Amino acid sequence: MGYKGLTSGKLRAMTGDRPAIVGLLLYLLVAVTPTVLFWMLLRALPAAVTSLLDRRRQRRMPCGPSLESVVGNLRRLRREVRGKPQATQVRRVALLAAYDDTLIDACKLVQVDAPLAAATAADRPFARLLTEAALEAAGIALDPPSRGAATT
Repeated sequence: MGYKGLTSGKLRAMTGDRPAIVGLLLYLLVAVTPTVLFWMLLRALPAAVTSLLDRRRQRRMPCGPSLESVVGNLRRLRREVRGKPQATQVRRVALLAAYDDTLIDACKLVQVDAPLAAATAADRPFARLLTEAALEAAGIALDPPSRGAATT
């Protein structure tokens, strides 16, 4: 009698009221979760660090052309402006507009005031001279010495 009474009341309360499959699933959850989380951390952490470093690198990179390319374009356009006269009015106006835009870009890169930026159509030739002088004063040689010439 003692054994039957023990199995019917107290033993049943000790085994729990959950089915065995739920216990197995809880065990797997407890055993597998740390492994999966550690694996995800190892896979995601390098990607997150790389992404963060790429963003910092992109912030430091200046947008737009470099000073060297702008000065190269400026010298090329200056040779064309100072060279032989253009065949058409459209070509001459386009060349001067490109030269003026490049002058203004160079002034922005070296942080020099560009009088050409606010000049009216009538004042543009004089403002162009002032802007060229400001760039020369900032240390940009618009007419560098030729390669064969000796410097003193």
